[in-house]
Amino acid sequence: MIGRIGIAAAACAAAIFAFEGHAQQAQQAPARPSVDAPELAALGSYGVGVADLEFVEAGRADPLQGADKPAIVDRHIPIKLWYPAAAKGAGTRYRTALPGEKGSDVPFEVPGLATPGAAAAKGRFPLVILAHGYSNTPEVLSWLGENLASKGYVVVAPAFRDPPITIRTPAARAGPLTSRPLDIAFVAAEAQRRAQAGQGAFAAADAARTALIGYSMGGYGVLTAGGAPLDPAVAGATRGVLAPYVAGAEKAERLKVADLKAVVAISPASNLYGTPLWAAPGVAAIRAPTLFIVGSQDHVVGYDPGVRTLFEQAVHAPRYLLTFREAAHSIALIGAPPAMRESFWDLDWFEDAVWRKDRLMAVQAHFITAFLDRYVKGEEAKASYIDGLVPNSNDGKWAGAPGGRYAGFSPGAPASTIWKGFQPSRISGMNFEFKPAQP
Repeated sequence: MIGRIGIAAAACAAAIFAFEGHAQQAQQAPARPSVDAPELAALGSYGVGVADLEFVEAGRADPLQGADKPAIVDRHIPIKLWYPAAAKGAGTRYRTALPGEKGSDVPFEVPGLATPGAAAAKGRFPLVILAHGYSNTPEVLSWLGENLASKGYVVVAPAFRDPPITIRTPAARAGPLTSRPLDIAFVAAEAQRRAQAGQGAFAAADAARTALIGYSMGGYGVLTAGGAPLDPAVAGATRGVLAPYVAGAEKAERLKVADLKAVVAISPASNLYGTPLWAAPGVAAIRAPTLFIVGSQDHVVGYDPGVRTLFEQAVHAPRYLLTFREAAHSIALIGAPPAMRESFWDLDWFEDAVWRKDRLMAVQAHFITAFLDRYVKGEEAKASYIDGLVPNSNDGKWAGAPGGRYAGFSPGAPASTIWKGFQPSRISGMNFEFKPAQP
């Protein structure tokens, strides 16, 4: 009897320890990489500041308002701004919510490294527009916003305020189809204007070095703002709001972001329930270097055909494709907070069936850092992290690699074909490909 009680007590203690360990892990700031993260996922030398503000575009047609025709209203866009700070601070807790299985929003908190109102670091830093997916919020991409800010980027993340109804209805589709390209183009132009004028927190941003990052519907938005022309079919799906901006229309050029140096498209949408999003030549119209990131089992936006197709079609840009084999669509969001673990539907917003979420975020942070540092900051030394890699990560070899649980990073070519910056035992399950721009 005593033995059984002791065993039960030990099992109970182990369960409590496992629960507390899981809760502690879930409550860590997502921007802080794990110990098995690749080299460039590490936080940079700057502290991180955060500010909340609002941009307002006056007199814009809204497809979700108005009976006979879209109403003309002022478009209010909340902004989450992450920026390099002069010193590291106490951090914060973001409060946000995502739609839950029962139809109402589920509120939750996200721990953050950023300190509200922190003094900005001295210098001039590239400007990044970070666009979230459908019914997401900037806070669920805080891992990337904070990580980049710590490395010397000013990150502007608009909240698109998608309608609280399912995207499977035509009325709901009109919202994100309209807001992503129009909001991204407006936010980028307004942020650049404020940077050039030296206004507030934007005084440290360099408008001449702008990059776009978007996930899912945000990916559709940044590829459009990067130059892919909208298909005329999109006009009908938006009650005519996007008609002046489709390929060949009078305002089409207004969607293109000026001084664009790079685009990152994570699981980007290219076709929405049969509505093609771009007209010919599609993403081939993009000239800025482009990094595509996707899971091979992404059944939301597709892989091949899907994101891999976009990679093949973007022939006039130097482009890269990072594939997480067997991963699905939710690769860019933080790990599920405790409040979103009560049902499968809620959990499925965040978690992947195969990949650890902190691993997905760390690998993406590594490659996005190398890509932006090279093409936006002009740091050519970062090319060795993304050029000339063996396409299948499993094929890498390092003859002189130390044995055992070696925590050091591969030095890359010529000593090793294990991807530079990765630990030898943490390299399976991915593909990384590059294609140069055609004339």
